[in-house]
Amino acid sequence: MTNFWEGKRFCVTGGAGFLGKVVVSKLKQRGAQEVFVPMIEDYDLVNPEDIRRMLETANPDVIIHLAAHVGGIGANREHPAEFFYDNLMMGVQLMHQAWQRGVEKFVAIGTVCAYPKFTPVPFSEDDIWNGYPEETNAPYGLAKKMLLVQSQSYREQYGFNSVFLLPVNLYGPGDNFNPKSSHVIPALIRKCIEARDAGQDEVVVWGDGSPTREFLYVEDAAEGILRATENYNKSNPVNLGSGYEISIKDLAEMIAKLTGFEGKLVWDTSKPNGQPRRALDTSRALKEFGFKAAVNFEEGLRNTVDWYEKNRSK
Repeated sequence: MTNFWEGKRFCVTGGAGFLGKVVVSKLKQRGAQEVFVPMIEDYDLVNPEDIRRMLETANPDVIIHLAAHVGGIGANREHPAEFFYDNLMMGVQLMHQAWQRGVEKFVAIGTVCAYPKFTPVPFSEDDIWNGYPEETNAPYGLAKKMLLVQSQSYREQYGFNSVFLLPVNLYGPGDNFNPKSSHVIPALIRKCIEARDAGQDEVVVWGDGSPTREFLYVEDAAEGILRATENYNKSNPVNLGSGYEISIKDLAEMIAKLTGFEGKLVWDTSKPNGQPRRALDTSRALKEFGFKAAVNFEEGLRNTVDWYEKNRSK
């Protein structure tokens, strides 16, 4: 433990969300006493005036920018313009005003969707500009990637200390299980449990099951973010991942088993697969700030299923 956390004022945008709650909890465990979480009802971070008002209220030394307008493939296809505009305006204006106010450090959270569609696996941070992202989530991925450009240019011109982290897809207790906007793990958990309870004999899954994904447990993601907040002070992007790659087919079968769904998985190949493969090179995070994921994937998945079983509305 160090005294980095003591006496500093922290502002965590998105701090009431899935990842944000865990980040805020870990901040307090580390000794941070002043943690400001702007609520969406009070501050629309797309609006520069709301950002100014939030910064005046929070007066932060450190900003951890987790807030984002996000969703799965379906949501990305339906709302590309909103995902682009909201994420771009939120991030760019927040970092600009943070620099203007003399904030000590800005931690920007990017997305694995920023990587080119056909990035060599495992994805290295050095390959992030070598092509266009996968089409279904390109507007979101590119909007978030502008924070990397901003971080690097503000450091170069103004000496502003901002960092840019690239977490892979997150999962865990407290995830978003709304079928209209959830990502693949909570979507499949909900589908399998509802089918099991209704006695249905099949669950339809998008795509053909061939793409691979890497997932990071939410507790691990929060740990990586806080290690970077304390120890990393460069604008080179850094991946946060688990180092474990799994196909969507194997993932669906594992979730069916853990939820007790005994029916058939039917693959709807009229629906998009998304990016063909996703797995990260996580060596930079280990080298720069000693981060390595700790939670085994099946254990994390079991925890997520258990949480949903206990917390879903009956």
